[in-house]
Amino acid sequence: MSNDQKLPIVSVKWQKSLYENIEIDTSNPPAVFKMQLFSLTGVPPERQKIMGFKGGLLKDDADWDAVGIKDGMKVTMMGTADKVPEAPTAAQTFVEDLPEEEQDVTGMSKYGAGLENLGNTCYMNSTVQCLYAVPELRESLASVTASPNEPGAALASAARNLFVRMEKAGQAVPPTQFLVCLRRMFPQFDQTNREGAHMQQDAEECWGALLTALKAQTPEIQKLFGVSTRAVLKCEELEGENVESMTINEVELMLKCNITSDVNHLGEGLALGFRGDREKTSETLGRSANFRGVAQIQALPPYLTVQMVRFFYKADVQQKAKILRKVTFPMLLDLFDFCTDDLKTELKAPRLAFKEAEDAKVGLSQKRQKLDSAANITTTTTIPASTKNSEADGDIEMVDNIAQYAGALTGRYELIGVLTHKGRSADSGHYVSWVKQNDGQWVQFDDDTMILRKEEEVLALSGGGDWHMAYLLLFKAQRCPMDIAETVAAAAVAAEKKEEAPAAAGGS
Repeated sequence: MSNDQKLPIVSVKWQKSLYENIEIDTSNPPAVFKMQLFSLTGVPPERQKIMGFKGGLLKDDADWDAVGIKDGMKVTMMGTADKVPEAPTAAQTFVEDLPEEEQDVTGMSKYGAGLENLGNTCYMNSTVQCLYAVPELRESLASVTASPNEPGAALASAARNLFVRMEKAGQAVPPTQFLVCLRRMFPQFDQTNREGAHMQQDAEECWGALLTALKAQTPEIQKLFGVSTRAVLKCEELEGENVESMTINEVELMLKCNITSDVNHLGEGLALGFRGDREKTSETLGRSANFRGVAQIQALPPYLTVQMVRFFYKADVQQKAKILRKVTFPMLLDLFDFCTDDLKTELKAPRLAFKEAEDAKVGLSQKRQKLDSAANITTTTTIPASTKNSEADGDIEMVDNIAQYAGALTGRYELIGVLTHKGRSADSGHYVSWVKQNDGQWVQFDDDTMILRKEEEVLALSGGGDWHMAYLLLFKAQRCPMDIAETVAAAAVAAEKKEEAPAAAGGS
């Protein structure tokens, strides 16, 4: 279709609703039109019966000219929308009485559902499974309004609907509508080989493209994943009094762990990734020059994504070759040393508060003054604790003070997802996701197959051979517990009773 040719606009009647001004791109098959209706009505394409075109019911692969598509025409759709999950009733329901797609024959439905491979789509499936582990992301998509003529909104709507089906289903879900929307928004994922089969794609490109598209639909994406960095760069050609520097502030949805022969651990690769040379215009020299510097984190997100930069373009074979080097990663990542001085100061008190809460749980609660002095915090208690009653007041102030850190970030991140690759090229091989569940259990999602895994099996995904190795890491921010004040107070009371017990025994 030429760029100046007007796309036909139709109206669709479904039940008591009339959806007007739906633009149809006739360069795409009717399956895409059905996906548009799915995003508007919630009726899956396989249940849609669309009448009003020539030849009877509209088929997924029908020719638009043959069915007589016209601008301004009105058609009718029949079909039942997906229902919102309802609270269970008292009546007992047997598995065999449920629809086949809702039967949990493996007992794994509490961990979500697998995704069917629709032809070299493991890169997409593994990406979706990792992002499904972020409940705030799923919640943010609930408010997205579907638009039949906006690919980004259609993709966000399809993601929302897919997440709902994954939560509800007892068996693997075919992500058909989501795949159609993804390829419509990003045609590079629609590439086919000489035989007409869809080609394997890079999971990192899919992850980045998806988050970028969703970010345009809801501001929550940047709030959830955005890492704010500040880099101070200095011109290499100028020194002494003539030194020229510039500050660059950026927000990245993904950090990079660069891999060289000297990198053995995630922290070393991250440090390398924060260094960078950039070519900028020097005002002093009046021309482009190389600026060098190191970026630091100035604001931390609730979730952190790290790419293990394992692939590079190899010109002689014209494909992305893989770096097999073993690079270990932790279950708990500490980013404190990568932060600006201001952020470090901001994190010190919550870090000590978290430690005090953890110590309190095992009866090792420490003096509150240690936290105050480390954070350079002035308490509101100015009267010396010279009596037993004043000491009690001081204890109350201690609890009130620590309560302000409830929910505060500590700068540490817990690993909750790993997207791995097995093979020698990013555009071939196989992608799999490993996701930590709310109960601490790790589950491997290999397309439609779900496998329980142990923590040591996840840590073994560090590379060094032809086995699955980590390509993308998803971390969740460690926070001070919301009940931190109650935890510390309870420990203090328990400690006081323990001290009073011997005294009472001695006076009897």
